[in-house]
Amino acid sequence: MTKTTKINIFSENIYTGWDINEKKYLDRAKKILRFYLDKIKDKSCLAGVEYDTISFDFLYCDSEKTHEINKEYRNKDYPADIITFAIFADTPEEERFVFDGEVNLGEVMIALDKVQEEAVKKNVTPDYELSFLISHGILHLLGFDHQTEDEYNFIIDMQQKALESIGIKGNDKV
Repeated sequence: MTKTTKINIFSENIYTGWDINEKKYLDRAKKILRFYLDKIKDKSCLAGVEYDTISFDFLYCDSEKTHEINKEYRNKDYPADIITFAIFADTPEEERFVFDGEVNLGEVMIALDKVQEEAVKKNVTPDYELSFLISHGILHLLGFDHQTEDEYNFIIDMQQKALESIGIKGNDKV
């Protein structure tokens, strides 16, 4: 990534149960993305791609919405804490395109009610759990998955390193 790369992240919170500070999480997401690009760009869907701008979206919603999307698009009948539509990464390489220097990686949906539930179960702050899911979604947008144990371990390790790089530690307990 060059110093002139712009990052455009758009977010919308349609969940009324938690009025998150969207700017705070957008800033975190940008820092996390920069960390990943510095460390693993050559292994991502952006390897060898020329671009000036990276963009993607966050939709903060509830588990009812992720259940609906999970059922409709993934044939899975349960609510998810996170759903990622990795448009660029999931498109065959020969069909990927960069429009006017901009790569659109896709969209990440996060169910904020599930974030709050998981934070309680894991005995971490909702802030930590949301940051963890943001870092997870960005890895998916970059083309990383966790179908095997090795892939899962790689993703968890990268998430922890990315969060630690911005001062967020897994021991951020309630």
